[in-house]
Amino acid sequence: MANTHTYDIVIVGGGSAGIAAAASLRKRNARLSIAIIEPATKHYYQPAWTLVGAGEFDITKTERNMADCIPKNVTWLQAAATTFEPEQNLVNTDILGAIHYQYLIVACGLKIDWLAIKGLYETLGKNGVTSNYRFDLAPYTWQLVQNLKTGVAIFTQPPMPIKCAGAPQKALYLSCYHWEQEGLLANIRTEFHNAGGVLFGVKEYVAPLMEYITRYHAHLSFNSTLVEVDGPNKKAWFDVKDEQGNVTRIEKSFDMLHVVPPQCAPDFIKQSALANSGGWVDVNQTTLQHNQFSNIFSLGDVCSSPNAKTAAAARKQAVIVAENLLAHSAKQEMTTLYNGYGSCPLTVEKGKIILAEFGFDGKLLPTLPWDSTIPRKSNWLLKKYGLPWIYWNCMLKGREWLARCKNT
Repeated sequence: MANTHTYDIVIVGGGSAGIAAAASLRKRNARLSIAIIEPATKHYYQPAWTLVGAGEFDITKTERNMADCIPKNVTWLQAAATTFEPEQNLVNTDILGAIHYQYLIVACGLKIDWLAIKGLYETLGKNGVTSNYRFDLAPYTWQLVQNLKTGVAIFTQPPMPIKCAGAPQKALYLSCYHWEQEGLLANIRTEFHNAGGVLFGVKEYVAPLMEYITRYHAHLSFNSTLVEVDGPNKKAWFDVKDEQGNVTRIEKSFDMLHVVPPQCAPDFIKQSALANSGGWVDVNQTTLQHNQFSNIFSLGDVCSSPNAKTAAAARKQAVIVAENLLAHSAKQEMTTLYNGYGSCPLTVEKGKIILAEFGFDGKLLPTLPWDSTIPRKSNWLLKKYGLPWIYWNCMLKGREWLARCKNT
């Protein structure tokens, strides 16, 4: 098909990162021709799904039409990107042919691999098997929590990296809080099976989180990876690695199973010239410019920067990409540098949150001058009411209040 689409900037992905980047660029230069390649008709505020799974948020308020989220004067190309030809400055799509660009921004998110765990996909949404990582399943989580009076509740976390590393244990804490308030916790055995070796990757937050693990009498199993589910028979199998690296497969019975599946880069990214050895878009972690192709940038979950994959990170990265792309196009030095900022509001109980904010190498980067390891009611109000408003009205609109990294 002949190429009929040419733009100054093409963005692959209409999620949080892609739209935020487009809005940031439009704010800085209204004359740019910008297109977003995105096949989906709906846009989701995914950070609220944890609260949906605890009966604390209306699922319908996390969904909007994509057409209402694309910034004004940005072209929406409703298609899926399939391959890249970076030497020719082309992106190929499934139905619109080739799209030509001067600059490319890759912000297509990651792949949640529901099929990687044997038997999981067939039983999701029934037989007590759920996940807050899907729009249609988060309400089922709350249904299961309310209905469980006795038995075994298992929560899982796959190998890193994943979208919002704290989300697997947030589901555990909020479920346990409900059972505690209902006087049911003593009747329910809760287990947290973590494929990693630590409760949380930033050491300062481990101790306060362990206080809640103790309070809720949750049983921790590290280096334990979910590999198979038999929903109808309420069975799950885990591969457990010991200190010597030996792996043993164990069987567990459950009444409720909250699964976080493995996550990876999308296949069309893995198979492209843009990917590093891990499959992620290969960028300089401070400028977010591609390490091989200077007119390509990337942000959000798909980029190789070793930060927490959260919407809070994408909000900061949008500023980095917008300013560095424009500087590069003007043949100026790229001086806006990313410090790895990510934020994870750890919902340890209804009404209190530990707001984990950190950057590269686990350096604490609290927005406010206080001890960020303390659970606070104000953080709960921020998570439930403030952040959704900021997302829809600031992040997706190019309004960048507190969106700049402190070192820039």
